[in-house]
Amino acid sequence: MAAASTTLVIDTVSAACSAALLDADGAILAEHHELIERGHAERLMPAIAAMLGERRPDAILVDCGPGSFTGLRVGLAAAHGLAIGWNVPLAGYSACALLAAMARSDGARVTAALEGGHGQLFVQSFAGDPLAPVDLLQSLPPGEAAQASEAELVIGSGAASLVAARGWGEVRDLFPRASSALLLPATLRALPPRPLYGRAPDAKPMVAA
Repeated sequence: MAAASTTLVIDTVSAACSAALLDADGAILAEHHELIERGHAERLMPAIAAMLGERRPDAILVDCGPGSFTGLRVGLAAAHGLAIGWNVPLAGYSACALLAAMARSDGARVTAALEGGHGQLFVQSFAGDPLAPVDLLQSLPPGEAAQASEAELVIGSGAASLVAARGWGEVRDLFPRASSALLLPATLRALPPRPLYGRAPDAKPMVAA
């Protein structure tokens, strides 16, 4: 997505209902961020309306997951609807990448671990400057996630579970925050605006008898 003078960022894939209006340099012009666990569908649009007032962004950026199935669908639906209504470009980013960008200040490796339900964790590691993924997003039980991670620093809602299974490391329990989205390099905030579920759907197609 080309640089725009203002960008609305929407992030609802976690317990945080988060939105921010940023300028091209990443300065926060307005922000709404609250931990609500549930109720993103009811809170998001009123929060955006109150935050923006009469302002209209030049672009929209949305967290595509992985995370809460309901939460990420709420954010994506809102982002698509607003992008159509305002006729502005829309792009996405990964929750794991944003957490990695929020957590580190150098090129050291960091692992994002998010609670994924069904006793599993979404895990992905990042390193380098600019930030880039060093492996693929996976959904794994904590024991397998521990074996897949070599980073000292583990971040996100599943960090404590991973570090406990591994027996070493630093835990940082972070939630994605919309106002931090422009910490991501341009390549990591230019994803197609569609869900990153992190695993196959739970429901199986019905087979005719």
